[in-house]
Amino acid sequence: MHRGSHHLDLWVQGIFGSGVPGDQLYSGMTHTDRNSLRQSLRQKRRQLSSAEQGHAARQNYELIVGEDFFVTAERIAFYLASDGEIDPSALLAMALTTGKRCFLPVIGESNPDLVSFAPYSEESKLTVNRWDIAEPCVSASELVDAESLDLVFVPLVGFDETCSRLGRGKGSYDRSFAFKSGFENQKPLLVGLAHECQRLDRIPVSDWDVRLDAVITDRKSYRPDTA
Repeated sequence: MHRGSHHLDLWVQGIFGSGVPGDQLYSGMTHTDRNSLRQSLRQKRRQLSSAEQGHAARQNYELIVGEDFFVTAERIAFYLASDGEIDPSALLAMALTTGKRCFLPVIGESNPDLVSFAPYSEESKLTVNRWDIAEPCVSASELVDAESLDLVFVPLVGFDETCSRLGRGKGSYDRSFAFKSGFENQKPLLVGLAHECQRLDRIPVSDWDVRLDAVITDRKSYRPDTA
């Protein structure tokens, strides 16, 4: 089912099971270590078959579609799945059908270090950005601020039960949502979506990392206050 997972587990044990106190271990984790962890987790999700991906997406949909945070949200940002990410397209279709305003992330040319959000509908034209990710083809005047959204579904490479997130390493989401650090009730709600196989015992975090409000996989929901 999950080919290569044994090798990832052994690698993680080598980094995370060394017996070194947590703060010392994570402060000493090198950039190369973090990138190796990313590569291992990305490979793990890419090894899921099409049937496994489809099943995971359906299970993830069922865990979310009836939740109050989704039902009551009026302005929701999604993402278009790539590189083995869990696919939220069924949630996006449901949101459009029920009249919610939907958005997709855009990396602007003028400020590529931040994520902006563009309106999306079934008629939207898409273009491929420098990282081969499809995004709406819109003018800068059509982009909206992150603070104006009610809910953002966030892609990720890895996570832990405290909802710490390991992204692709560019830091775009962390910089874009830095205003939420220390303000758990600040909009928008940040919900990470992932395969269960992307979960680790603990994610190495930095001061600038923004913790998610929840992570939902194909199997269960995780929240920081229940970890």
